[in-house]
Amino acid sequence: MLNINNLIIAFLLSLISTLLLVYPIKKLAMKFKVMDIPDYRKIHITPTPRLGGLAIFLGTCIGLVYLQPTHEHFPEIIIGALIIVATGILDDKFQIRPIIKLSGQLLAAGVLVYSGLIIERITLPFIGLIELQNFSIIITVLWVVGIANAINLIDGLDGLASGVSTIALTSILIMAVADHSLIVVYFCIVLIGSNLGFLFHNFHPAKIYMGDTGSMFLGYSIAVISMLGLFKNVTLFSFVIPVIVLAVPIFDTLFSILRRMVNKEGIMMPDKKHIHYQLLAVGFSHKNTVLFLYAFSAVFGALAILFSNASLGLSLIITLILLFLLQLFAELVGVIGKGRKPLLDLSKKMLKRLKLM
Repeated sequence: MLNINNLIIAFLLSLISTLLLVYPIKKLAMKFKVMDIPDYRKIHITPTPRLGGLAIFLGTCIGLVYLQPTHEHFPEIIIGALIIVATGILDDKFQIRPIIKLSGQLLAAGVLVYSGLIIERITLPFIGLIELQNFSIIITVLWVVGIANAINLIDGLDGLASGVSTIALTSILIMAVADHSLIVVYFCIVLIGSNLGFLFHNFHPAKIYMGDTGSMFLGYSIAVISMLGLFKNVTLFSFVIPVIVLAVPIFDTLFSILRRMVNKEGIMMPDKKHIHYQLLAVGFSHKNTVLFLYAFSAVFGALAILFSNASLGLSLIITLILLFLLQLFAELVGVIGKGRKPLLDLSKKMLKRLKLM
């Protein structure tokens, strides 16, 4: 049973702890030169401390110590988180090779799989329940690694990753409360508190960045939470809902992979063509770009909540409309690359024909 007072206390503990821990961690980052140095891909123009994600992790731990959650997979979830955080710290300091970073992510996912925390089944529209069987391990690993990297990829503007993660976690929290999933509620509450505490320092203009320590930890945590809650709830949309909740980072990642494949570029190579960079390029200010993507994330989060209780027909119609709008959005901000705008071009052709009639 949910104890509201305990949740409020845990939320405040995580928020205040993270907010205060940023100060010594910032000094630590500066002392050991864990700095984000400006280059051609970066928006900022002055060296900025990284490692802020360590404050998010510690604030989350403090909240969990107070709540003392119990779950059969809890020890392995913490071990996986420690591996992810350690990998992030190494990358923030030494800029380790992508293959080494991926190895850390795979190791963390492997710990979860070894514990038995896997995605056993998904439900798809028109198809129904699918038992993954031998594919469970592969799907689980891809999900954990994929979401960890998706949050990492959108961490390109001040406050973006923290805000988008908070919105996603809030959406999951609402669904978890309705579903009486206590462990998911606990995780969401402390992560939201930690994120907001860090956002005080990270919103534009940022005084510190979360670095890979924070973005990978948040991605890992959201992936695990969705496995504990959204995938375990066998509904008509047990696969679609977590994808909708994380639509902004997931689709930005997919568009990036598609763009790089089409342009014959390395999939792992960084670039300056993500959604947030493209919005800046078309004239949005730094702050307005972040707020726009917050709003976009909130819309998807709200729709995910509605989907969890909506009828099949209505949900499918909304899904198709959202996919259409998402494609248009991608074309407008130039995410696909090389001026490819099939839907916009088709719309222009149709308008010309209507004018001629």
